[in-house]
Amino acid sequence: MAVDDGRPLVSLVLPAYNEAQVLEGSLAEIHAYLDAHASEYRWEVIVVNDGSTDGTREIVEQARARYPGLIVIHHPRNFGLGQAFRAAFARSTGDFVITFDVGLSYSPEHIGRLLDRLRTGRSRVVLASPYMKGGSFSSVPWLRRVLSVCANRFLAFFARGRLSTLTCLVRGYDGPFIRSLVLRAMGMDVMPETVYKSMIMRAGIDQMPAHLDWSRQIAAGPRHRSSVRILRHTVATIFSGFVFRPFMIFVLPGLLLLLFSLYVNTWMIIHFFEALHGLPPDTVMNTASAAVAIAYQKFPHTFIVGLLSLMLSVQLVSLGVAALQAKSYFEELFYLGSVLRSQMRENRRDAP
Repeated sequence: MAVDDGRPLVSLVLPAYNEAQVLEGSLAEIHAYLDAHASEYRWEVIVVNDGSTDGTREIVEQARARYPGLIVIHHPRNFGLGQAFRAAFARSTGDFVITFDVGLSYSPEHIGRLLDRLRTGRSRVVLASPYMKGGSFSSVPWLRRVLSVCANRFLAFFARGRLSTLTCLVRGYDGPFIRSLVLRAMGMDVMPETVYKSMIMRAGIDQMPAHLDWSRQIAAGPRHRSSVRILRHTVATIFSGFVFRPFMIFVLPGLLLLLFSLYVNTWMIIHFFEALHGLPPDTVMNTASAAVAIAYQKFPHTFIVGLLSLMLSVQLVSLGVAALQAKSYFEELFYLGSVLRSQMRENRRDAP
């Protein structure tokens, strides 16, 4: 690491899981880019080997000898992307933190562009988005692309923001801010979790157009591409949508079910009055009971479906209200806890 001479220190975080096929070439290309910009920034590169089983560990250790100052974290097994990021953030010391794809699905030039946005803007988080205007794709398999686009649109709807992506790995952070953010996710759901908790902390979040290029992944072969757990990522995306707006997850289906229930129950009432009209005069209670019995005998499914759908719709709406209240409590407690945590850190630094 260079001596502090006024240049900002940047921590570049590279999570790696079974990346042996691309790791050596990627580290060489990344370091060439960093050396070319050594007059602007000081760099620390943190590689997290998340329990790889394909020789990634050996390649990283060899790279440590070639690149002085390279920081390496080895996990005994595959803990997941969230744990890899938490370990790297805790180890980082940079004024800015960049998380990057070691497979170079985004070219190294994106590092400088992220830093420019962080330094010139007021945001503490900058996302690299191929989905926004000016962004682009190359060689991305159609299934992967469709799932990714749908997932991000799903999350964008629930997040109620202008962001076009919440799942991107390539990002820039204000260093002290990301180190102060308490993250819990173990897997890929750490990406939307980081955005969500940044929103709670009222942190500025920006995005910039990016070019996602999968030619290296395709050239690396099926073994490398298999590390992307699409099904798990899809499930995590749905859960993240629930975290952003649990009220809508419950209430929207509940209201739709309520409309269906009202339609069915309207026919139940119609059948009741038809049966009541055909009965001879008697006491009101006896006639009403007989009309219900006759209507139910003729149209049992209408009664069963109508009443069950009504009960279920009320329960869903009630759960939505309860979830909204719980979300509000969580956000308030998370904000207060984070502020108190930061104050305690500052007091410890100022203490003699």
